[in-house]
Amino acid sequence: MADAATGELLVFVDVDCIPAPDFITAYVDRMAGHRGLFMGEVLYLPQGSTDAGLDFDRFADIAVKHSDRQGPPAAGLSACTDYRCFWSLNFAMWRRDWLDGPRFDEAFTGYGGEDTDFGRAWSEGGAPIWWIAGGRVYHQYHPHCMPPVHHLHSVLRNTEVFARKWGHRTMEHWLYAFQLMGLIRNTPQGIQVLREPGPVEFALCEQQGHMPYANSRRVIDHLHQLAEDDRISTERVALEQRAMLLPAAE
Repeated sequence: MADAATGELLVFVDVDCIPAPDFITAYVDRMAGHRGLFMGEVLYLPQGSTDAGLDFDRFADIAVKHSDRQGPPAAGLSACTDYRCFWSLNFAMWRRDWLDGPRFDEAFTGYGGEDTDFGRAWSEGGAPIWWIAGGRVYHQYHPHCMPPVHHLHSVLRNTEVFARKWGHRTMEHWLYAFQLMGLIRNTPQGIQVLREPGPVEFALCEQQGHMPYANSRRVIDHLHQLAEDDRISTERVALEQRAMLLPAAE
């Protein structure tokens, strides 16, 4: 569909997001004179926010930022130096860049990894990735799981697709959470599935009504606490997550 577009600016938005009234104007203003990938703002709405219709002043008052996502700059645009931050939820590019650049790799099927791969491909090609102020969308509330235990096998398949392409896996924070839950094990031969997720895992990971978004960090912290694990420091968790990027040592 993007190939068939005739406009000079292509903007991609997930179907569960509501663009703000100045959405396109903000992108046009920020992108002028620049090339690359541009990521707009995403704010999360609590349950029931849209029951009375579209009220953007109210949305701005009640929507929240994701605690694990870098915030946009106060004005203009700023460089994103980590391709892993690219997120197709809300982004834009000039049509000429889309036609000349890498595409989303259709080897990734189901859920997980395709955005990181796309960001990596653009980064490897030398194209900049930008955060912009504005270009805001409001993500509508809908229950889902994070980490995505309902997509366990898709995540495992796609992380190996990524590894064959780039030399290491991705989505390591999800893999780490799956391992803490006892669903998988990282072995020298690769990731071994130990069992399927059940009601306990779904209840733990599922977004509840009071949460504007689900959060893998909350689940990982909870699992450490259940295990009375005193290694819960940010540095230790980051180290153990990075260990999931490659098969375990012999």
